[in-house]
Amino acid sequence: MNRLKKGDEVIVIAGKDKGKKGTVSRFVSAERVLVDGVNLVKKHTKPNPMTGAQGGIVSKEMPIHVSNIALFNPETQKADKVGYRVDGDNKVRYFKSTGKAVDA
Repeated sequence: MNRLKKGDEVIVIAGKDKGKKGTVSRFVSAERVLVDGVNLVKKHTKPNPMTGAQGGIVSKEMPIHVSNIALFNPETQKADKVGYRVDGDNKVRYFKSTGKAVDA
Protein backbone atom coordinates (compact mmCIF):
# COMPACT_ATOMS: atom_id res chain seq x y z
CA MET A 1 0.00 0.00 0.00
CA ASN A 2 1.38 3.38 -0.97
CA ARG A 3 1.39 5.95 1.82
CA LEU A 4 2.55 8.91 -0.31
CA LYS A 5 0.46 11.39 -2.26
CA LYS A 6 1.16 14.01 -4.90
CA GLY A 7 2.35 17.21 -3.24
CA ASP A 8 3.87 15.51 -0.16
CA GLU A 9 7.22 16.80 1.08
CA VAL A 10 9.65 13.88 1.12
CA ILE A 11 13.30 13.27 1.95
CA VAL A 12 15.62 10.84 0.17
CA ILE A 13 16.87 8.14 2.56
CA ALA A 14 19.06 6.10 0.16
CA GLY A 15 21.03 6.60 -3.02
CA LYS A 16 23.18 9.34 -4.54
CA ASP A 17 20.82 12.13 -3.44
CA LYS A 18 20.53 10.98 0.18
CA GLY A 19 19.41 13.85 2.45
CA LYS A 20 17.80 15.98 -0.27
CA LYS A 21 14.23 17.20 0.19
CA GLY A 22 11.59 17.81 -2.44
CA THR A 23 7.91 17.47 -3.22
CA VAL A 24 6.27 14.60 -5.07
CA SER A 25 5.25 15.98 -8.46
CA ARG A 26 3.95 12.86 -10.19
CA PHE A 27 3.57 9.09 -9.89
CA VAL A 28 5.15 7.36 -12.89
CA SER A 29 4.04 3.90 -11.77
CA ALA A 30 2.91 2.28 -8.55
CA GLU A 31 6.51 2.06 -7.31
CA ARG A 32 8.24 5.07 -8.92
CA VAL A 33 7.69 8.80 -8.39
CA LEU A 34 9.13 12.07 -9.69
CA VAL A 35 10.42 14.34 -6.94
CA ASP A 36 11.27 17.98 -7.68
CA GLY A 37 15.02 18.61 -7.60
CA VAL A 38 15.98 15.00 -6.88
CA ASN A 39 17.67 12.38 -9.11
CA LEU A 40 18.78 14.84 -11.81
CA VAL A 41 20.62 13.36 -14.80
CA LYS A 42 22.30 14.89 -17.84
CA LYS A 43 20.67 13.92 -21.14
CA HIS A 44 22.37 14.52 -24.48
CA THR A 45 19.87 15.63 -27.13
CA LYS A 46 20.30 15.94 -30.86
CA PRO A 47 19.11 19.08 -32.62
CA ASN A 48 15.88 18.70 -34.58
CA PRO A 49 15.37 21.42 -37.22
CA MET A 50 11.83 20.19 -37.95
CA THR A 51 10.62 21.17 -34.48
CA GLY A 52 13.20 23.90 -33.87
CA ALA A 53 14.70 22.05 -30.89
CA GLN A 54 18.32 22.86 -30.12
CA GLY A 55 20.83 20.16 -29.30
CA GLY A 56 22.99 20.02 -26.21
CA ILE A 57 23.11 18.67 -22.70
CA VAL A 58 19.84 18.97 -20.77
CA SER A 59 19.36 18.35 -17.04
CA LYS A 60 16.32 16.16 -16.45
CA GLU A 61 14.55 14.61 -13.43
CA MET A 62 14.22 10.85 -13.43
CA PRO A 63 11.86 8.71 -11.34
CA ILE A 64 13.00 7.38 -7.97
CA HIS A 65 11.76 4.24 -6.23
CA VAL A 66 9.38 4.78 -3.31
CA SER A 67 11.55 2.63 -1.03
CA ASN A 68 14.30 5.26 -1.29
CA ILE A 69 12.15 8.16 -0.02
CA ALA A 70 10.24 8.84 3.18
CA LEU A 71 7.70 11.43 4.23
CA PHE A 72 9.35 14.45 5.89
CA ASN A 73 8.02 15.45 9.32
CA PRO A 74 8.48 19.25 9.73
CA GLU A 75 8.02 19.03 13.51
CA THR A 76 10.94 16.65 14.12
CA GLN A 77 12.88 17.70 10.97
CA LYS A 78 13.40 14.01 10.11
CA ALA A 79 12.00 11.27 7.91
CA ASP A 80 9.00 9.56 9.44
CA LYS A 81 6.82 6.50 8.97
CA VAL A 82 3.16 6.97 8.11
CA GLY A 83 0.15 5.11 9.45
CA TYR A 84 -3.59 5.21 8.89
CA ARG A 85 -6.35 5.54 11.45
CA VAL A 86 -10.09 6.20 11.27
CA ASP A 87 -11.35 9.40 12.92
CA GLY A 88 -15.12 9.28 12.77
CA ASP A 89 -15.98 8.72 9.11
CA ASN A 90 -12.59 9.81 7.73
CA LYS A 91 -9.44 7.77 7.10
CA VAL A 92 -6.49 9.95 8.19
CA ARG A 93 -2.73 9.61 7.62
CA TYR A 94 -0.61 10.29 10.70
CA PHE A 95 3.08 10.39 11.66
CA LYS A 96 3.97 7.34 13.73
CA SER A 97 6.55 9.16 15.90
CA THR A 98 4.31 12.03 17.04
CA GLY A 99 0.81 10.69 16.34
CA LYS A 100 -0.24 13.93 14.63
CA ALA A 101 -2.16 13.98 11.35
CA VAL A 102 -0.14 14.55 8.16
CA ASP A 103 -2.70 16.68 6.31
CA ALA A 104 -3.72 18.81 9.33
